[in-house]
Amino acid sequence: MFSAAARVAAKPPTGPKSGKAAPHFPSIHQLFTHTAPELAEPARPPDLSRVVRLLEDPVSSSLRDRHISVLKKVAKRCQSGFLLRDLVHVFMILNVCAERAKEHPEYASILCDLLHICRLPFLKEKASDEVNYASVVTDSLSQMGYLMRVSDSKVREQICTSIISLYSTDKSKPCEDGLCPASLGYRQELVERSGVAETLVMALGLMENQLPAKLQVLRALQVLSSSSAVNCGLMLKAEGAQKVCFHMNEPDQSGQVLFRSSEILWNLLENGSREEVTSQLSNMDCIMVLKEAFLHQLLNGYRHYDQQLRNDLLVIITLIAENPSAPLIESGFAKQLILFVTFPELKSHNPLIRNLKLSFTSEDFEMKKLLLNLLVVLSRDLSAVQLFKESRVMLALMLLVRPSSSDKRPSGKGRRSWTSVQQEELQLHALATLATVAPLMLDEYLSCQANTCLLMLLEWCTQQDSYFGQGHGFHGAGGQGGKKAQMRYCVRLLRSMVSLSNSLINQDLCDQGALSQLLGLLRHFQEREEGGDAVCVEIQTDVLLTLSALCEEDMHRKELFGAEGVEMVIHYLKMNPAQLYSGLGHNRLFLSTVDCVWSCIVGCYTTEDLFLEKEGAFLLLDFLQLSPRSMKSVLLGTLLELCDNHKTLVHVEAWRGEKDLTAPALLLQLWRQEEAELGVKRDQQGRIADVKKPILSRYQEEEPLVSVAANRPSAAVMDVSENLRSKIYCLFCRIGFEDLRGLTAEDYITLSIVSRYLDFKTGEVWSEVSAELELEGVRPITPDAEALSTIAQTSEDTARHVCSLQQSILDQQKQEDLEEEKLAYKEISLNRKQQELTAKSWQHHVAKTSDYKILRESKLLQERSIESSRPREKSDGFIFHSTHIPGLQTTNFFSRVLTIESTPAALTGGPLANTDLALERVPIEGGALRKVAPSNAELELPNTVTVK
Repeated sequence: MFSAAARVAAKPPTGPKSGKAAPHFPSIHQLFTHTAPELAEPARPPDLSRVVRLLEDPVSSSLRDRHISVLKKVAKRCQSGFLLRDLVHVFMILNVCAERAKEHPEYASILCDLLHICRLPFLKEKASDEVNYASVVTDSLSQMGYLMRVSDSKVREQICTSIISLYSTDKSKPCEDGLCPASLGYRQELVERSGVAETLVMALGLMENQLPAKLQVLRALQVLSSSSAVNCGLMLKAEGAQKVCFHMNEPDQSGQVLFRSSEILWNLLENGSREEVTSQLSNMDCIMVLKEAFLHQLLNGYRHYDQQLRNDLLVIITLIAENPSAPLIESGFAKQLILFVTFPELKSHNPLIRNLKLSFTSEDFEMKKLLLNLLVVLSRDLSAVQLFKESRVMLALMLLVRPSSSDKRPSGKGRRSWTSVQQEELQLHALATLATVAPLMLDEYLSCQANTCLLMLLEWCTQQDSYFGQGHGFHGAGGQGGKKAQMRYCVRLLRSMVSLSNSLINQDLCDQGALSQLLGLLRHFQEREEGGDAVCVEIQTDVLLTLSALCEEDMHRKELFGAEGVEMVIHYLKMNPAQLYSGLGHNRLFLSTVDCVWSCIVGCYTTEDLFLEKEGAFLLLDFLQLSPRSMKSVLLGTLLELCDNHKTLVHVEAWRGEKDLTAPALLLQLWRQEEAELGVKRDQQGRIADVKKPILSRYQEEEPLVSVAANRPSAAVMDVSENLRSKIYCLFCRIGFEDLRGLTAEDYITLSIVSRYLDFKTGEVWSEVSAELELEGVRPITPDAEALSTIAQTSEDTARHVCSLQQSILDQQKQEDLEEEKLAYKEISLNRKQQELTAKSWQHHVAKTSDYKILRESKLLQERSIESSRPREKSDGFIFHSTHIPGLQTTNFFSRVLTIESTPAALTGGPLANTDLALERVPIEGGALRKVAPSNAELELPNTVTVK
């Protein structure tokens, strides 16, 4: 890579002249001078270009001792590190030494000395040197990796040591002579760019009999892959995972090869592409190597270090097992691993199990959990299920999940076993594993009487005893201080089994009283009010889903669900809608409750009547109004099924929501929201905007037309099940389209579309059929073409008729608004006229008091009015007395009772204030009217003037 011209400095001869030309000898200039200590100047870096010329000069090629001497001086002068600007010459020197080390081993020691200096950070003279010499440093580090071609073991070890030091050690010292070391981040970045990790992986195959060098290479690869995704990618590019695995079991008394190899694989899995690593390890050779290493550590390892390494290998094997192409079963390794899962719960005559002894340490406990996790991974391959059956995995897991109080195995003297904390965690882990494995082995599940065991465990979970859960580990979350974690995974397992709809399993559960036990569990939560945390909410959700799966399509079980079940469901339907957004799982709890209504109540008239008596239909409608859009489909479906009972229609019609909203108005509001979400074309008043596409959504219109198979639903048919419109239409078919209360003009416009939904959808399907025929180039026969044309025309006519009906609704609404406006104006006018009359009457009253003429006119008018009211004919024999009082100067009618318009009677109690018929008075402090007892002063004045 590097090149330089070899030049030789020659001196003229100094001897006497002669006719014969004197021979010319190369003159080697002294490169270093020695000065006295007291006269020493600051050491300067050597001129490495002259050293390169010396080494490459063909004339000086035989001066090997001189070369070695000069190189030793270079190594001595550069003990602080190499300059960035000198790296070109440094690695030219290193390459020359590497080539000559093949024939002259003494160059190998010099090469080691120079490589030893390379472990130090490169020095920079200026801050810009890092940027200016970046490409040079990258090429130099690449050359360092290529020096692994030197067969000398010490050289290879030194190369790896220098790379490790450069990449991971920051030996920055204070600047000397203006030189500063390159930063650690700079060195790491350039090591990644150089690709030295890939070179080291390829160099593994060159060290068959050099164990120390191989260990150093593995150590270097471990360091490079510890935190760099770039290095991991380069190593995987060179198939590093596979090559490292191949060398894993090579003879090594120290065990470092296996340890370093496993650490490298760990780093590649963490920082590299996990899929690529597992793909490289998913071959028979790697599986056999891992199998040999794991079995050796399992059967022969006794130290804590050996047990940790064994567990690390098991994790790597588990990750490999996630790759479907990994030949774990074909290699026989899977069968052995499954056998280890059942130990020590089951005894076996297999030699591997007979020689296996567990010390029940924390590392053995971790291995047991890893093996249980491996079962879940292997269960994805159905061919592994047969191995589960042969190894009696189901029985071993059921022995682990037994309640602690039922564990009555004899404990001999000195017998060791899991601690109570470990036993609890294994119990939870086994339950979680069964939730995945048990549905694959139904016969074994029934033969082990697993339903009985689980129901007993569930009963134990609800008992009050001295058991105190530790809540350790992943599966113990939320179970500290009780049995909540066991209850959680037990109910989850029951839900997994009943969801299979296996008649034998479900019938066995019901025969053992599972329905009443599960309802009792829900009652347990309601009585204790423990449903606040996420674990409790999850348990209740799983119980409701289990009840739904058991009671679905079985009338007898619905009757067993009974009044107690209805009470539980009503309790959950009364949930605060704000809890749906709590993040604790209340949304799933509510959906499972609605599913329980659909599966356990709907279809059985006894439970339906109980549900309606408890106002269940009202609660469903309340949630329909307040719930998010994702839940409305389930609610509408449940209401639709419930409407088969004619009593439900009465409840639907009687329901009132917020702002006195009726059920039909709510359904029409949901229809408009759904069409806005689907992008259906409507004008500002909600009328049909396109008579050819009255209900077509934007998504259907934008989707390209393709020809689908006859057994596949088209886009128009799929639209029926993908939104709420079909359910709303069916509900209106039950409720009716006429005589609906609480609807506005906008609602009636929407209702006109809803009532024709089926006609529009039929026309849409036929239009789609016509388009597909045209796309496929098929011309219908004349009668079929006429029929298609008639259907399309009928659909358009229906849409036009609906448009005209909507227009008439709008016109009628405008007329009603106009009439209401006229009535409002008339009322305003009457109020105004009354105010004018009142003002005029007051003005006249004031005028009478200030103008005598007006007073006389009023008096005359009063007398005339009195006279006109008297009978004109006088019967004979009767005496008529005059009621006229002469000299009266008033124009008002009066009597002997004087009424003073001052204090309101409501405050004084009126003329009957001191009697039992006293008026109710308004209390001064406010509130309702109340009777006030009279005071002594009032009792002394019985002839109090009446105040109005």
